[in-house]
Amino acid sequence: MQAWTTFDLATIKPEEGAPAPDRLIEGDPQFRTWNVEEADGGIYAGVWEATPGTWRIVYEEWEYFHILSGHSIVTEEGGKPVHLRAGDRMVLRPGFKGTWQVFETTRKDYVIRL
Repeated sequence: MQAWTTFDLATIKPEEGAPAPDRLIEGDPQFRTWNVEEADGGIYAGVWEATPGTWRIVYEEWEYFHILSGHSIVTEEGGKPVHLRAGDRMVLRPGFKGTWQVFETTRKDYVIRL
C-alpha cells in the first residue's frame, strides 16, 4: 500500500446529498462529496461541492478547507459574514454554529477531524 494519495476525482463516485430539511433556510442546495481519504482517528479528506442556497450549520468536528471555486458566505451566529472565494481558506472548530450561503456553486477541498 502506498503511503500517499492524490485527489483524483475521476476515480471516485461522488456521494450526493442536501441539507437536512430542518436546517434549510432558502433554495434547493445540492451537495456532491468525493471522499478521498478516511484515516484512523476519525480523519477525512476530500472535495465537497454545493449549489446555491442557504442552510444552518453546526460543527461538532474540526475542519480545515480551501475554496477551489465559487462564492459562499459563512456567518457565525452573532458574527459578521465571511465571503469565501477561490483561494480562501478557513478553519471551523467544534461548537461553530451559523449559516452557509452559496451564491455561486462552491467547491472546496477539506480535511476533517472528528
